[in-house]
Amino acid sequence: MGAAESVPETSIHEFTVKDCNGKEVSLEMYKGKVLIVVNVASKCGFTETNYTQLTELYQKHRDKDFEILAFPCNQFLRQEPGSDQQIKDFACTRFKAEYPVFQKVRVNGPDAAPLYKFLKASKPGLFGSRIKWNFTKFLIDKNGKVINRYSTATSPFIILVLLLLLLVVVVVVKRGL
Repeated sequence: MGAAESVPETSIHEFTVKDCNGKEVSLEMYKGKVLIVVNVASKCGFTETNYTQLTELYQKHRDKDFEILAFPCNQFLRQEPGSDQQIKDFACTRFKAEYPVFQKVRVNGPDAAPLYKFLKASKPGLFGSRIKWNFTKFLIDKNGKVINRYSTATSPFIILVLLLLLLVVVVVVKRGL
């Protein structure tokens, strides 16, 4: 149980997901951007810290080819029970989230979203590929490759150092330096 599943995709840019209104969104639109992909929940003990820090990171770095992709998930003690619109309203109103909040997904099990199957296969956790809890974060490079996986308890601010290095590489490559 929890073994990494083999997936044919090689980049996050190969996936299409649904926004909170059910509209399909190709992740190809994020080519050239560094991403943090995170499964979120509104009624978790880690909600306040993670949403606050994710919003602050986004506000400071969104103009540097950086994006956060939030995927609500209700698989962990039903801590994300609302509708997709209620979840987005919560994130945008309470935490001033301006990054995309997508349709609720499953991150584990046979019905896990294909994107999450890819993320877990690319970077299994310490004890297997299974997502253990809300706010598991994946850092993705500008080419759509998974760089690292971070546990719930890892503060988004800790990811900042590696994030800033990746953003510098993006700027240097764009400018041809």
